[in-house]
Amino acid sequence: MTFYIYNFGCKVNQYESQIMSELMVEHGYIHSTSKNSADIFIINSCTVTAVSDNKVMKLIRHLRRENPDCIIVLTGCMPQAYPDKTEEFSLVDIVLGNSVRSELPSEIEKFLSTKNQIINVHRYTKSTDFETVSVTKFEERTRAFIKIEDGCNRYCSYCIIPYARGPVRSKPIDILKRELEHLAKSGYKEVVLVGINLSAYGSEFGLDLGHAVECACEIDGIERVRLGSLEPERMDKYMIDRLTKLDKFCPQFHLSLQSGCTETLKRMNRHYTADEYKKIVNDLRSAFTNCSITTDVMVGFAGESEEEFQTSADFVKDIAFAKVHVFPYSRREGTKAYNAPDQVDGSVKTIRAKIMTDLTNQSRQDFLNSQLGLIEDVLFEQPVGGGYWEGYTKNYTPVKVLSEENINGRIFKVKLISINGEHCIGEFV
Repeated sequence: MTFYIYNFGCKVNQYESQIMSELMVEHGYIHSTSKNSADIFIINSCTVTAVSDNKVMKLIRHLRRENPDCIIVLTGCMPQAYPDKTEEFSLVDIVLGNSVRSELPSEIEKFLSTKNQIINVHRYTKSTDFETVSVTKFEERTRAFIKIEDGCNRYCSYCIIPYARGPVRSKPIDILKRELEHLAKSGYKEVVLVGINLSAYGSEFGLDLGHAVECACEIDGIERVRLGSLEPERMDKYMIDRLTKLDKFCPQFHLSLQSGCTETLKRMNRHYTADEYKKIVNDLRSAFTNCSITTDVMVGFAGESEEEFQTSADFVKDIAFAKVHVFPYSRREGTKAYNAPDQVDGSVKTIRAKIMTDLTNQSRQDFLNSQLGLIEDVLFEQPVGGGYWEGYTKNYTPVKVLSEENINGRIFKVKLISINGEHCIGEFV
């Protein structure tokens, strides 16, 4: 039987989709490359916003309508966050929680024998262990994502993810080392360490994120080590100083902001002020030459006044991020902010999102302009048409270069000479 995996959401989900793919192949299933011709469809869901939920439900209805005899498996954060709402998944054959992902093949076998819907979702507890599975490859990718942390203890007032992912749990350093060594032998030159609250790595057994980065940088064959999204307040001067000593470390920092207004941050239950965030950014820029700072910004959070929004916009403009993901606040049932007073009208959120997006698009162009004339090492990943190959610098600037040769997975020195849309155009040095 063939299977196809639909992946929604973050890099952690991408890692876990690869885990499920390898599990299925190990049990004799065939990975289909077509969305339209599989016996089993596995949906790895995201539930960070209501939009994410709607996309998942729309896909489920489409798959059932177009493939009435197929097996549909729903897993990921959506069923895990709302384990009591399984009646909404009547079109799904197997509903699988995040903590029992390894049971996927056996649950499929059980369904094939009984044809009865299976619901296997268990709430997390403080004793839930880290899922110590490892990947051996990343299909169609030249960089590998490695999940080193799961769960979150922060409970931001708008966020359902602590309920969907449970408490902080970390990958033991010896298991991480073995996984890194295997990926290096498979030819991966760059790894990206990811987690739900990546900054909390190792906190339950006396380690920190720096230990994981140092471990990765020590692996022969790994030439670049990059970090996923970070909570900013963990990036203190001690951590920054450790990272500056690692030649393989990529100076790209995605520091989740959410709002540039301190009063809004307080209602969000974020653990820093706007001024503290700015100091961290300045410390990073002082320590790393030509580092890039990217972020997420939410608009229209409950109680956000026009004055607070303008404060946030002015802050974002002042920081001059390399790239920003702007999104409107989405109410999530089960969070503190769901019933908060002074909810912002949807039309106002739309207007604010456009204002913030226009502002951050300009800072993106300013950042790309600042890269022109530089000579950077670029790891090339894929052809993108017209004879061009696409790759990324250490600070994650996207670059396109003309090449008749297959340069997939290779690193070259490139001079950045012009801008074309979201890319810098380069020439080999």
